[in-house]
Amino acid sequence: MKRDKIIFWITTGFIALFEGAMPLGTLLFKPEYVTLGTKPLGYPDYFAFALVIFKVLGVLALLLTKLPPKIREWAYAGFAFNLIFAVISHVVVDQNISYIVTPIVIGAVLAASYIYNQKVNASC
Repeated sequence: MKRDKIIFWITTGFIALFEGAMPLGTLLFKPEYVTLGTKPLGYPDYFAFALVIFKVLGVLALLLTKLPPKIREWAYAGFAFNLIFAVISHVVVDQNISYIVTPIVIGAVLAASYIYNQKVNASC
């Protein structure tokens, strides 16, 4: 039980850092860099700004453990869709292996967070 909680919080903290804190910091302190990752893939500028907002909301949903489980499920699903489509976009557009592997690794951490979230909630 304690091991499950530790793994859950480590993996969720990693997701919070990479999917929430870093995009939010970019939006607040260097807004000209927000579209740096999406513009080369052909996405419009407003997509990058919306993505940052939804990532921050998703991270809040994961971190606020008192929220209803359905909201947290949707946050996990949103992150999973985002990462899947990031892989597809990079495979189709630029074929850069590091850009393809990064969302796969983050997706594996997200999966671990989800699995251990289920274990922690089942034991409560």
